[in-house]
Amino acid sequence: MRFARPAAVTALAGVLLLAACGSEPEPVAAPPPTSPHTGHSTGSAPPPTPLRDGERFVEVGLTQPYTPAAPNGGTDEYRCFLVDPGLTEPAYLTGSRFLPQNAAIVHHAIFYRLNPEQAKAATSVDAGAPGEGWTCFGDSGVQGETAWVAHWAPGAGETLMPDGFGFAMPPGSKLVMQIHYNLLGAGDGGPGSDTSGMQMRLSAAGAKLKPLATGLVMAPIELPCEPGGTGPLCDRATAIADVAKRFGPESAETVHQLNQWCNQGGAPKPGTTQSCDQPIEQGGTVYMAAGHMHLLGRSIKVELNPGTAEARTVLDVPEYNFDNQALVPLKKPLRITKGDVVRVTCTHDATLRRQLPQLKTLPSRYVVWGEGTSDEMCLGILVVAPE
Repeated sequence: MRFARPAAVTALAGVLLLAACGSEPEPVAAPPPTSPHTGHSTGSAPPPTPLRDGERFVEVGLTQPYTPAAPNGGTDEYRCFLVDPGLTEPAYLTGSRFLPQNAAIVHHAIFYRLNPEQAKAATSVDAGAPGEGWTCFGDSGVQGETAWVAHWAPGAGETLMPDGFGFAMPPGSKLVMQIHYNLLGAGDGGPGSDTSGMQMRLSAAGAKLKPLATGLVMAPIELPCEPGGTGPLCDRATAIADVAKRFGPESAETVHQLNQWCNQGGAPKPGTTQSCDQPIEQGGTVYMAAGHMHLLGRSIKVELNPGTAEARTVLDVPEYNFDNQALVPLKKPLRITKGDVVRVTCTHDATLRRQLPQLKTLPSRYVVWGEGTSDEMCLGILVVAPE
C-alpha cells in the first residue's frame, strides 16, 4: 500500500504528529492474530452500524467489471477509477465501508478527494487510458495535492470517524478509488474480474463538524535475503532496479529518498528492523491509528518523542497480522504540537518468504520499499484533527 512519496512526507508530517500533554494516553494495540501472514481474508464484511443523526449513505464504485492485468512483468496492478458521490452541497465524510467484491486479489483500496478542477483533469486521464480507469502506482495519478479521505486493508470492516468529526467534501468534489490488485494467487484461471465499491457515510455541512486529515509516517526497508538465499536479486542495486522496472523510476527514487530522509543520506543499514524519526510541523489531535506492512511484516510501532520525558506510544502491534489492519480509535485522543518527533519502527522476517504460499515460489531478493505484495512497506497511518 502506498500513501505518499517521501517528498510529500514533510508536508504530511505537519498534519500528523504529537507532543503529548496531560495524562498518559493508552496506545492502540491490535488484537492478537489468529493466523498471521496468511495473505488475504475473503470473509464477508459485517453489516454497517446504524446511521447517526444527520448521516446518510451514498454508494460509489465500479459500475462495470474490471479484470486486472499486472504490467511490466510484475504481479501487481494499481488501478485508479474516478467515482462521483454526486455532491451538490457541502458535506462531511464521517465513515466508510469498502466492499471488496473479489477479495482474493484486492490488497488495499484508498480514496482520494478531488476538487472540481482536479476532477476534470482526472476525467482526461481516464479518457486517455485504455479500459476502465488508469494505472496509478504510488498515488492518484492526478496532478496537485489530493486529500486521502478513506482506505481499506484486510481486516477492516466499517470505519467510523469520531462523533463531531469528518473529512470535508465540498460540492462538486469527486473521488479517485485506487485499488491495489495482487495477482500472486490468481491461479491458472486468472484473477477474474472485480466490481468493488464503497458505502460512504455522509453528514451535511450544517452539522458543523470539525475537519479531519490523514497523516503518514514512513520508514525504509533494507531487508537482506533470508539465510541461504541466493540469486541476482540478493544484490541491493539489482533489487532496486527490479522495483523501478515493475513500478516506474519514481519507485526507485522513493527508496533513495527514504534513505536520505531517515538515514541522513548515509550508507543504507541492512537489517530486519528499521525506523525513522520525523518532525511535526503542525499541531492537532490524533484520534485513530493503523499500521501497514506486507507479508513479511512481524511488528510495527509508532512512538511520540521517544527517549524524552514526553515519550508516548501511539500504536503498538507486536504480532503483525496482514489480515488485521483496521484503522482503530485511540482510547484517549492525543494532542500534538509543532516540534514534536514521531518515530515508526518495523520488523520484517525474510524467512517467511520460504513459508508463505504466495511468496515461496518467487526468487530470493533483497527487499526494499516497493508497491508490490512481494515487496515491503513500513507505514504508520494517523487520523488527525489539525489545529
